[in-house]
Amino acid sequence: EKKALGKSPKEGEESGDLPLSPGEPQPGRLAQPRLERCETLQGMALHRKMSLLTEATSHLLHVQHLLFPLPQRNPLPPHPSDSTELRNICSNTALQREGQQFEKDLLEAHQCLKTITEKLICSLAVFPSDSYILVRCALRQILQNPLAM
Repeated sequence: EKKALGKSPKEGEESGDLPLSPGEPQPGRLAQPRLERCETLQGMALHRKMSLLTEATSHLLHVQHLLFPLPQRNPLPPHPSDSTELRNICSNTALQREGQQFEKDLLEAHQCLKTITEKLICSLAVFPSDSYILVRCALRQILQNPLAM
């Protein structure tokens, strides 16, 4: 059906709506309600949290790469169990898309990332060098991640 010129909009239609793409179905003809077609608010929030966690993890990896030039005589103490735990949680989370377990895994991954970051900050505190001030600031920025719920 094409809308006749000068005809008032039908109930539920907005007169200022943008025209639909040629391939997009008419809203009145959808087999499923519009809410099922779009993500729920909860799904969008979880997707946002996952994006923030990914961004914070990427930032942490970048900061860790800045630490590679540390003198070999004063290496940072390794914390492989934390990194392994984070990897396992993220792998498990990637296999899921929604649900309470997904939310729980996101929180656990965030807490694990926070623990790794805090341990790095503490490890760097023993180095008196001013050259690590920027690295410590970058690590503190990761802790300010808005994912903290």
